[in-house]
Amino acid sequence: MILFSFDRIFPAVVLGFILDLLIGDPAWLYHPVRLIGKLIDISEAFWRRRFSKDKKGERIAGVCCALTVILVTMLVTGGLLFGAYRINFWLGFALETFWCWQLLAVKSLRTESMKVHHALTTGSLDDARYAVSMIVGRDTERLDETGVTKACVETIAESTSDGIVAPLLFMLIGGALGGFFYKSINTMDSMIGYKNDKYQYFGTFAAKLDDVVNFIPARIAGLLMVLASLMSGFDAKNSWRIFLRDRKKHASPNSAHTEAAMAGALNIQLAGDAYYFGKLKKKQTLGDPNRPIRPDDIIHANNLTLATAVLALLFGVLIRIVVLVIF
Repeated sequence: MILFSFDRIFPAVVLGFILDLLIGDPAWLYHPVRLIGKLIDISEAFWRRRFSKDKKGERIAGVCCALTVILVTMLVTGGLLFGAYRINFWLGFALETFWCWQLLAVKSLRTESMKVHHALTTGSLDDARYAVSMIVGRDTERLDETGVTKACVETIAESTSDGIVAPLLFMLIGGALGGFFYKSINTMDSMIGYKNDKYQYFGTFAAKLDDVVNFIPARIAGLLMVLASLMSGFDAKNSWRIFLRDRKKHASPNSAHTEAAMAGALNIQLAGDAYYFGKLKKKQTLGDPNRPIRPDDIIHANNLTLATAVLALLFGVLIRIVVLVIF
């Protein structure tokens, strides 16, 4: 079936990766994740009205919401791809390449995080707090310069896994359709996967599903980041040591793998307590405070992320070669 042809998927992903590196996410171009976000809002409102407000009802509504979002996303994107390929192969290939480009976030992550660096080095602390608030989920109004820098570096590290490596691996398996499957789940986790009063039960299924789909990619991303630190001239030995020691020091089974590898590579300490929705959340630290964290660590983190992204693509190439040889 043409939707799952590896001969089609592989070049589309590679071209999408290159386009993302060169162009990123232009502000004028409507991003499909925003449509997924709107779908989540509609689905949430629909299913909440149909079940009771108690613990059981909230959880059932959350399951229905998540399954609806995944099903609609897959049907719409799969239908459009199938239709495009039926009309003309190159039309379908162009659409698939376009979506593979949009579903990756290498350049946009660098662009947004460098706004924080620019604010820290040439602007005010308030400017830096605002810039970092655009890319993190924590409260930023209490952060000092060190806190802003740390939050930015942590986001770069975590986004390397769920914004680059994970969607890339899913696309190498299932093309743009695989990427949309992953993004529908990951976007739900970022919108309703919170342990607060509103989503404590409603978001449980989405959060657990995100843990499942990220389980293998997060570990691959962490290992690739250790290797990338060696190739990029960072402290690979310490990256490996901290990765092994601290990668499980997080409430999420997946979030700390790349953060630990990055903390070790840069010889800094990340994580620790942070405020979310006005409440202090106690978190373990990752890495050792061998030196103070500095604004330029944002640049170092981005360089390490780029090297990790390239290795992830090469890893996909290797797997593709192995599959061809065996089968």
